[in-house]
Amino acid sequence: MNENLFASFITPMILGLPLATLIVMFPSLLFPTSNRLINNRLLSLQQWMLQLASKQMMGIHNTKGQTWTLMLMSLILFIGSTNLLGLLPHSFTPTTQLSMNLGMAIPWWAGAVITGFRNKTKASLAHFLPQGTPTPLIPMLVIIETISLFIQPMALAVRLTANITAGHLLIHLIGGATLALMNISTTTALITFIILILLTILEFAVAMIQAYVFTLLVSLYLHDNT
Repeated sequence: MNENLFASFITPMILGLPLATLIVMFPSLLFPTSNRLINNRLLSLQQWMLQLASKQMMGIHNTKGQTWTLMLMSLILFIGSTNLLGLLPHSFTPTTQLSMNLGMAIPWWAGAVITGFRNKTKASLAHFLPQGTPTPLIPMLVIIETISLFIQPMALAVRLTANITAGHLLIHLIGGATLALMNISTTTALITFIILILLTILEFAVAMIQAYVFTLLVSLYLHDNT
C-alpha cells in the first residue's frame, strides 16, 4: 500500500536514465511566443497575469530590486507550470522533491543575502542585533537571528514540498476510495467522486497559490536586502 501510495513521487526512468531534466524543461513549451501584432487570447491572458503579479510584487522595490523582475516572473511561471503539470494523469511533479525545491530556494536566498551585504552592509549586520538589546542577551540573540536567517531557504522548500505532496496524496487516497466504493455503494461512490472533483479544482488553485507564495517570499527577502 505504501509503495503504491508514494509511487507517483518517484522520478520516472527510461533505460535507467532519469527523465527529471526533460520534465523540468517541458513547461517552457506551454508558454509560446508570438510574432503577431495582436496576440491570441492565451497569450493575452498570460501577459495580463504576469503584469498583475509583477505590479503586486515589485511595487515595493527600489530601482535595484526591480532589476530582478524578469527572474522573479520566470520563477513564478516555472513553479506554477510544474505544479500544474503534476495534476495531469500519469505525470510527475518535480516540486514534490525536496532536493529540487532546495535547489531553487538556496540560490535565490543566497543571492538576496549577498546583495544585501554588498549594498547595505551595516543594515544587514544590524538585523542580527536589534537596537536596545540588553548586553547579557546579545550572544543569544545573535545566535537566534543567525539560525533564523539560515532557516529561510529550508522553510521555502519545505512549504512548497509539503503543500504539493499533501494535495497529491489526498487525490490519490480519495480516488482509490472512489474505485473501492463502486462495487459497494454507488451513492457513496458518487459523493466521494464529487469530493474528488472539488479537491482537484482546489489543487489547481493551490498549485498557483504556492508558486505565488514562493516567489513573493523571495521578493520580500530581496526587498529586505536592497
